[in-house]
Amino acid sequence: MEKIAVTWAPRLLSVLRIVVGLLFLEHGTAKLFGFPHEPSFDNLQVFSLLGLSALLEFAGGLLLLVGLFTRATAFILSGAMAVAYFMVHAPAGFFPLLNHGEPAILYCFVFCISPQRAAGPGVSTASATKVAAFDRLPGAPNASTWSDRLASRGGPAMRNCQLTLSASG
Repeated sequence: MEKIAVTWAPRLLSVLRIVVGLLFLEHGTAKLFGFPHEPSFDNLQVFSLLGLSALLEFAGGLLLLVGLFTRATAFILSGAMAVAYFMVHAPAGFFPLLNHGEPAILYCFVFCISPQRAAGPGVSTASATKVAAFDRLPGAPNASTWSDRLASRGGPAMRNCQLTLSASG
């Protein structure tokens, strides 16, 4: 079971990153470009708090989708979702179901947890492609050395993170 977890965890985390990136990109395009059309965003001012959130959603969703700067992006978007919840949803009531704050809470915690569990953006990313291309350059350091340095950028705690699956039966 552990072998399956080790094999599939990076792939599944990449799928999570791509899906969340697409969903976030959709929020940004709805606010900035009117696609898909949401009437409440028709008169959006880009230089407002809602405009800033639209820019963060669009740029952050795009970065998550392609897998560039995923840790920094997730950190910024997690904070943006916490601010969104406490400024917009929490004043409307205590319960997230009633104040419609469930998506903001879920995004906030997905952004907080997934980069810590993944120790990086996953297997199918622009960052991984960039490293693979660098490894093929003449005079580049040994591929395993470069990969080890990239994997160790999160420190010992990040290298030791593993996704554990438990079977229920």
